[in-house]
Order: sequence, then structure tokens, then C-alpha cells
Amino acid sequence: MGPKTLREAILFFADYANCRKAVEAIRWPDGVVRCPRCGSDNVTYLENARVWKCYRDHPKQKFSLKVGTIFEDSAIGFEKWLPALWLLTNCKNGISSYELGRALGVTQKTGWFMLSRLRLALQSRHGGKLAGHVEVDETFIGGKARNMHASKRERLDISQSRSMIGKVAVMGLLQRHGNDGSSVRLQVVKTRRKHELEQTIDEHVTGGATCGPLLRPDGTARICSPRHRSC
Repeated sequence: MGPKTLREAILFFADYANCRKAVEAIRWPDGVVRCPRCGSDNVTYLENARVWKCYRDHPKQKFSLKVGTIFEDSAIGFEKWLPALWLLTNCKNGISSYELGRALGVTQKTGWFMLSRLRLALQSRHGGKLAGHVEVDETFIGGKARNMHASKRERLDISQSRSMIGKVAVMGLLQRHGNDGSSVRLQVVKTRRKHELEQTIDEHVTGGATCGPLLRPDGTARICSPRHRSC
């Protein structure tokens, strides 16, 4: 069980052994430590120096936990990096560099630097694909035609038969997690054509996930990619 509060996180990661176990679990989830330069697992941990040594013949055979990570070339220790990561991932409303600086006893500039690197490491192109049950729907965003000035309606050629002119089509994807929170994606789409909506689903949802329309009580699916099964 990991730390539940900031105080517990600071005390827990004050011990380098705990830092090492946590970072090793992230870097090498299969439990096999590999050299970041050649990929060899023929390495030995040097306890006193807190580094590993690779026995392949190449420059810089020794490497630390920081090499090849966002922590590399940083003088900040893991006893501050990991509580910062804990704060970033546990604060539902986010955390500012000023708040991080006060919590960890670092400057605002250092807090900004740490948050920038951590946020970059936590995101992939889309922050990872959605899985499980994903609710999907699309809508148009924009002002109502009747609220526009007559000159603007004339310029945009908006009438009752062309009420969508001037609005933007937006697609939403929601993955529910219950008490653990939810993940939401919004993306502007050019059209509401089926092939384009399916392409967006494939881009954001893992194969085998259950895709259905957003907030439709009967569970019928309006759109769903062939790679996913509808609910």
C-alpha cells in the first residue's frame, strides 16, 4: 500500500530504498533491470554508489536511476521528485508551482520545472486510450441563429433550413470509473459522417472496449466502430 497523505508520502520517500523500489517498478515493470544505453540485463547494482554497472563493452557502463528518465540532469533528489509526483496525481483540482514549492520547500521556479517535466511524462499523445465501457456522442457548439444580428445571419447565409452554419461539431467520449473518477475526451470533428466518427473512436478507444451512445438509457448504439462491440 502506498502513502495516503502528503505527510506519509514525504516520510515514505525520504528513505532512498523506497524511492528505488518505486522507480524500478515504473521503469522495469517486469522486474528485470536493463541498461538504458544498450538494453542488456547483464548488470550489477553497486550499493555504496547507488548505481548499476553494465558488463557490455560500451562507454558509460555505469548508470543511475535517473539516467534515461525525466529526472536525468536534475540535481533534485527523489525525496522531492516522488512526493511531487504523488501530489500531481492525487490532487483532483490540480496543483500550481507555488503550492508545490510551499509543500516541498523549493522555489516557485523549481516547482514549475518539476511540474513541467512530470506532466510531460504522464501524457502520451492522447493521455492513453480509453477502455472498458465508453459512452460516445456528438453535438454542435455555437450561438443560436435567432440570437445573431440580422447582418451576421445574412453574411453567414443562415436560415431555418441551414441552422448549423457557423457552429462547430464536437465529439465527446466518456469512460466511467465510478468512485475512482472518470476520463473525458473532446474533439472537434469536421463532419458527423460515420467513417469520421469511427476513426475518432479508433484513435481514442482500445480494441474490445464497449462503445455506446452517451447517456442513452435504453443502451442502443447510434455509432460504433467495427473494431469495438456496441452495448
